[in-house]
Amino acid sequence: MASDSLIQLRDAEVVRDGRTILHVDSLVFREGEHVAILGPNGAGKSTLIGLLTRDLRPLVRDEPPVLLRGQARWDLFEARRVFGVVSDALQDDYRLRVTVRDVVLSGFFGSVGLYRAGEITTAMKARADELLEYLGITALADRTMDTLSTGEARRALIGRALVHDPALLVLDEPTHGLDPSGTYHFLALLRQLAERCALVIVTHHVSDIVPEVERVVMLKSGRVFRDGPKAELLTGAALGDLYGIPAEVEEREGWYRLW
Repeated sequence: MASDSLIQLRDAEVVRDGRTILHVDSLVFREGEHVAILGPNGAGKSTLIGLLTRDLRPLVRDEPPVLLRGQARWDLFEARRVFGVVSDALQDDYRLRVTVRDVVLSGFFGSVGLYRAGEITTAMKARADELLEYLGITALADRTMDTLSTGEARRALIGRALVHDPALLVLDEPTHGLDPSGTYHFLALLRQLAERCALVIVTHHVSDIVPEVERVVMLKSGRVFRDGPKAELLTGAALGDLYGIPAEVEEREGWYRLW
């Protein structure tokens, strides 16, 4: 294992109803590295996220299939300091009358909303206020999630993921449900986030891949199809093979677009 390995998967296989839906021979996410996970619907992207969050368990092997900084077992709170996840599934869970401030604070407890048993310290409140300002949603702090736009709610969930200042932030389909204006501003936020932590952007849209991303991992039919530098993989030939379509790619100032 490389000394800069943050998360490593090796011979990680997820089986559902007797069928393998994801099998990763070898995949490493490194400290400080920005990566895009790219693939069509059904490629295994959501399953891969489930492996990272341990919502899904791989088949048992003699050698542990998932390592976090070299460790096969880790404390849940330690894992939250290593990586945070923002996904559509989490956003669906938060379609509730929970205030934006409480959403951010819930990141300290790993809960959906806050419970009376949780003690909210002065330091936690200060950290939440800091993140609300950083994300540009201070004015929304007392609004409930069920009154927000998709982009506003997603920013609140990013705040929730950042409370422990994780080394890695995983974003699942980050621009899903956003209009062109929302997409523009959210991608600008991703570029800002890239300055403070490593990013893994999981998407089927080439246009979601911000210029800071250096590496692309392509998933297809539950397997790692290709893995390498962005400039080598975001080509018409490679993307045409991935999606099974005629493809042309335009690059402009580090942004890519698929035609």
